[in-house]
Amino acid sequence: MSIKILIDSLHSILSQLESELIQVKTKDELEKVKASVVGRNGSLTSLTKELGAIEKSQKPEAGKAFNDVKNKVAELISAKLEEIENSGGKDSRGIDISLPGRSWKYGKKHPIMQTIDDCVAIFRRIGFVVAEGPDIETMYHCFDALNTPKDHPSREKSDTFYFPDGRILRTQTSTVQIRVMESQEPPVRIIAPGPCFRPDTPDATHSANFYQVEGLYIDKNVSLADLKSTLMYFAKEILGENVKIRFRPHFFPFTEPSVEYDFSCVMCGGKGCNVCKYSGWLEISGAGMVDPNVFRNVGYDPEVWSGFAWGMGVERITMIRHRISDIRYFYDNDIRFLNQF
Repeated sequence: MSIKILIDSLHSILSQLESELIQVKTKDELEKVKASVVGRNGSLTSLTKELGAIEKSQKPEAGKAFNDVKNKVAELISAKLEEIENSGGKDSRGIDISLPGRSWKYGKKHPIMQTIDDCVAIFRRIGFVVAEGPDIETMYHCFDALNTPKDHPSREKSDTFYFPDGRILRTQTSTVQIRVMESQEPPVRIIAPGPCFRPDTPDATHSANFYQVEGLYIDKNVSLADLKSTLMYFAKEILGENVKIRFRPHFFPFTEPSVEYDFSCVMCGGKGCNVCKYSGWLEISGAGMVDPNVFRNVGYDPEVWSGFAWGMGVERITMIRHRISDIRYFYDNDIRFLNQF
């Protein structure tokens, strides 16, 4: 080997080492790089075997070049070791790369959103589609079109949030039913999940903001029996095969006839307990056949079309499903509570 080739090889080894040391972050990595250069089979160690092939007159120069590179290698490795020790195992960004990896925590949906998703999935299986509408509504869509009298208590400021321009925060997702009927001809088969707002004083069963899932089915020859079978299907899907349903006569301005519907108590199996107040039933919400005046308001002929509508509070369903006693738990943002779902 000529002196020129030897010196070029030494410079190549040094250059390669400098490049590799830039990537080194830990002591273990440094030891591997060091072994690849000055270890038993390292590149610099292997090059010492070539010194014997150098001409005698060039050996002093070759020996000096070899020792200079060897000393430089030692300096670079020593400096890198000091850098790693001074950083405490942290890289240039201040991250301690010597620590074990941390697994990512994946978020999940709020229990109310989980219930909405389940309700949507259940009704989609029997042909309903999701419809949405604005949270800020007009008096017409929230009350007038739904056949609500001017003197109805729900129009009072104690029951509805009003804006200075006369608009309101919707008190029910029935407003979506009106908007859908205004925009399309029957038949209609929709569910309308979403937030609602009423100025209620928060307690164990009331909140100023809450969620509803409302449904609307309009076609020819629709009956109250169709409504009951639909809600029966939903009850069994959401709460189990043993759940029963009952209707009680009621009054709502936008349905005629109107009913309140109950599910048998899932806590006691209908036998009676403190949750159902020993009645064996849990009140869910209201429903009924769409009032002919509502059809006329949206341009449907009540002599041709009939239909039913219902609404239920999502929090109510979620509380029953998970045996939760206070609606405020959903909005306290206590991670200990939310992590259970």
